[in-house]
Amino acid sequence: MARHPHSISRRDRRRFHKKHFEKLKELQEEAENFDFKDHPNLSKFSDLPLTEEMKKGLQESGFIDITDIQREAIPICLKGQDILGAAKTGSGKTLAFLVPILERLTYDKWDEMDGVGALIISPTRELAVQTYEVLLKIGKYCSLSAGLVIGGKDYKFERERIGRINILVGTPGRILQHMDESASLKLDNLQMLVFDEADRILDMGFKKTIDSILSELPPERQTMLFSATQTKSVKDLARLSLVNPKYISTSADNESLTPESLDQYYVSTELYEKVDLLWSFIKSHLKSKILVFFSSSKQVHFTYESFRKLRPGIQLLKLHGRQKEKARLETTMAFTHASHCCLFATDVVARGLDFPAVDWVIQVDCPEDAATYVHRVGRSARFGRSGKSMLMLLPSEEEPYLQRLSTKRIEVKKLKVKGSKKKSIRSQLQSLCFESPELKYLGQKAFVSYCKSIFVQKDKDVFDLTKLPLQKFAASLGLPGTPNVKFLKRAQKGKVLSESELLKMKKKKNASRKLRLLATADENGDIKDDKKSRTKYDKMFERKNQSVLSEHYLQMTEDTAGKKDGNDDDEFLTVRRKMSEVDDEELPMLEYNATSKRAIKRATSKKLSAKLKGKGSKMVFDDSGNAHPVYELQNMKDVEKEGPVDQLKEKFLKEERNKLETADVEDKNVAKERRAEKKRRRKEIERMAKEAEEDDEVHTYVVLGNENEDNQASSAEESQSGVEDDVPDLDRDLAIGAKEEEELEEKQRKRSAEDEESEEEEKEEAEPPSKRARIPNEDEEEDDVIEMEKPEGITDLEALSEKLINE
Repeated sequence: MARHPHSISRRDRRRFHKKHFEKLKELQEEAENFDFKDHPNLSKFSDLPLTEEMKKGLQESGFIDITDIQREAIPICLKGQDILGAAKTGSGKTLAFLVPILERLTYDKWDEMDGVGALIISPTRELAVQTYEVLLKIGKYCSLSAGLVIGGKDYKFERERIGRINILVGTPGRILQHMDESASLKLDNLQMLVFDEADRILDMGFKKTIDSILSELPPERQTMLFSATQTKSVKDLARLSLVNPKYISTSADNESLTPESLDQYYVSTELYEKVDLLWSFIKSHLKSKILVFFSSSKQVHFTYESFRKLRPGIQLLKLHGRQKEKARLETTMAFTHASHCCLFATDVVARGLDFPAVDWVIQVDCPEDAATYVHRVGRSARFGRSGKSMLMLLPSEEEPYLQRLSTKRIEVKKLKVKGSKKKSIRSQLQSLCFESPELKYLGQKAFVSYCKSIFVQKDKDVFDLTKLPLQKFAASLGLPGTPNVKFLKRAQKGKVLSESELLKMKKKKNASRKLRLLATADENGDIKDDKKSRTKYDKMFERKNQSVLSEHYLQMTEDTAGKKDGNDDDEFLTVRRKMSEVDDEELPMLEYNATSKRAIKRATSKKLSAKLKGKGSKMVFDDSGNAHPVYELQNMKDVEKEGPVDQLKEKFLKEERNKLETADVEDKNVAKERRAEKKRRRKEIERMAKEAEEDDEVHTYVVLGNENEDNQASSAEESQSGVEDDVPDLDRDLAIGAKEEEELEEKQRKRSAEDEESEEEEKEEAEPPSKRARIPNEDEEEDDVIEMEKPEGITDLEALSEKLINE
């Protein structure tokens, strides 16, 4: 039987595999002997000792040039040594550990029967998904299988396939769950372990989870830790999990941790002006891609819902840890592919995520430390691209936090916001909260969560809850009053949360919902699920923070008596409110005469009952709840014991006179202070108006207004000078010059003059025509006239002319 022309014989196949394995062995030896210091001109992936499949996958994925961290880390990882790597955000740390993983498993001829050969642990689901997608792109020509296990996905689907995976990417909680429950997961033969953004994993409260994972892994393995910042917790983890590690850092000791192409600015603003400033910034940058960071998910939710109803004219998105997995992935993909968009997010997206072409990174709330600041601003200006960042600092946070940044060699320029360009949305937020109880509830939650985020911080020089104007902040969110903050008294006393309390909070926040349900199981292991389908109105009426839903009101509407007595009998009619018992002896006697209707009517009359009862007396209650008359007369004997009545009278009048004089002095001082404050405010307004008229060339201004006027002004100045200004162009963010202000004032004067002329013409037109004509008379002087009726037709004109001729 003839063979197919494209078929390969068994002997040729063996020869091909033998040749391929020999080539892999040569590459492995070359990689073990490769030293990047001997190749100073190393700039591309093709210069590294990699397999053809890896080079092809990198080239098709668009990874041609090699970065500093990749140049130093990949050769060391290929040798099997432990690594502790630190590099700037956006420097390509993901490829620094993915390429060695694929190459080493390929050298060892790894297949699905060997189990998991590499384990990659990421702090967030979004970062794990991004790492998994990059792995699929560069490794599509490698004969290895990869899997992704994160929370929110179908656990049964993952459990059925996890036994055939060679490279496992996931989050700590889901990985530990599979290690405990999935029998097909084999980690006894693990070769490589990677902690991506290791400091964030520990900061999120996964320390016990990581310890549990490390205890189940074989000790003979290669471990790699990568992060943009190295903290004490990372060093402790490295000491426990790494063996003779190589420390790799691509930044010098005196070099900043942020990218060089990133322009960093900060704005000093009050807490109650942050929402207005953010709205004004978004309205003036509708053609930009903006990433806005908040400190809590409640703030993200409230800002997104309120701004979405106000419609700024740009696509709005939200992303935080309390969303479902599907919604988080959809939001991540939408923001990645959008060109003009604004994303409100928490620190969930602050680590490792690569969003292309982010123009602005806005930090509404101050980051907890310099490391968090570095990771947040690192979402912009990635891989050499340009980007800008703006940080909003309170006056109490400005000086201490800038000192923290300067110790990390981070220089941030100050921006001065022009007050005339700031738009206030406080009235709109108040009306929205009044119309929507749900939005008001979100605003209350956002207020409390922000206060809590300030209270739990350790650095009290920067974060001091007692210095914040909470009432004004609540009003800026549109709330009718300041919500109650439970821990405010504790903050006023200077008490700080301990380490154990912080760890307990993080543990409770990151605890698995499944474990919480198991904790509520009974002796037989059955879980009682008392959840009922509730609408949004049911949830709203179950809230306890509204005045109409207080406890005494609920007692009138709920059948509390039946619950207490345990009577569950179904009755057709149930008593919802029981009246208090009345004692018949306390009721007043009524005049009643059954023989007379007039007597019955007089006895049941309210006026007559009130007349017989007498006048009521006003009572007051003391602290114990006892009633007393407002004015109680002392016994005459007690008065005489204190002294003569005349002396007591003089003493009382003297004391009252002194009280009046003291009150007059206080009132005068208050009036004097008010006049001084009014004068100071007037001078301050005059000074601000004078400064606004001057053309200040020292400060850089942010314009939160019309884009077209700013573009025309900047182009006119550049054409006149012919030289580019050294001040960075902040996308039409320079203030309007003095010439433009004069032109605007001239236009206003012309407009007011035209309005006055039009008003005069309208007055003249509005005057009624005279109904009588005045004609001079012979008997009168020259100035005297005779009043005649105005002619209305031809006959009246003839009669008038004849009369004048005769006279």
